[in-house]
Amino acid sequence: MMKRFPAFSLSSYGVGWSANRRIALVAITLTVLLALATTVAFFTGRGNGGGGHSGSGAPAAADSASPSERAPTSGVKGAGQVRRPPQVAEPIAFAKAAARMLWSYDTRDTSRDQQLSGMRAWLTKESAYADWTSVTAQVPDPVLWSRMADHRQRATARVTEGHFPSAFKAALADDPSAITKAYIYVVTVNGKQRIRWKTGGGGAEERAVTLAVQCRPGHDCRLAAIAPSVTQ
Repeated sequence: MMKRFPAFSLSSYGVGWSANRRIALVAITLTVLLALATTVAFFTGRGNGGGGHSGSGAPAAADSASPSERAPTSGVKGAGQVRRPPQVAEPIAFAKAAARMLWSYDTRDTSRDQQLSGMRAWLTKESAYADWTSVTAQVPDPVLWSRMADHRQRATARVTEGHFPSAFKAALADDPSAITKAYIYVVTVNGKQRIRWKTGGGGAEERAVTLAVQCRPGHDCRLAAIAPSVTQ
C-alpha cells in the first residue's frame, strides 16, 4: 500500500516566526487597522464586495468566485499554476482570494520555486509591511515538495466566508484614524481544502487562516503577512 504523504495545506499560520515577529505583527494589527473598507472601495471605484458566500463543496474551479478571482493562473512568468492576485481594492474579497491561493497547489506542473514565485506576486511592495518569511513558511521544504510531486499531489480550495475579527474591529473603534498610516486590514478566512493523489485517493479538510492585507486608496490590495494564529 502506498504511503500517504502529508495533506499539505500551505497554511501553517506562521510556523517558525520569532517572538519579535509575532509581537511586531500584533503591534501592526492593533494600531494600524480596519475601518473605511467601503471608503477604499469608493475611492478606487472597484469595490468587489466582501461578504462571505457558501458553496456546494465543489473544488475551486466550481466555486462562485468573481471573474477577477478566477483570473488565469499561468500569467505570471515562472509561476506555474499559482493564481495571480486579483485586481480588487476591498480587503475581505482580496483575503478570500489569497486564502484560496494559499490552499491550492499542483505539484504535477508547478515546481516549488514556481510556487514561491507565484506567491511573491501577491506580496505588498512596501518592505516595511511585507513579511515574506510568514508566506514562505507555508511552503514545504524541497525534499517534501519532491515527494509530493512523485505522487502527483494537488489541492483545490473553496472559501466559505471571510470577516474582520472582533479584536481588529475593536482596535479600530479605539483609534479610527490609525488605518490611514499603512492601510493594513486583518481578515480571517474559512474554507475547505480538497487534496488528491495519482492513485485516485484524497480527502478534504476544513481550513482557516488570518491574513494581514494592505489596501491603500487608489491601489489594488496586496498581502502583507500571514498571522501566526486564527482569531475570531
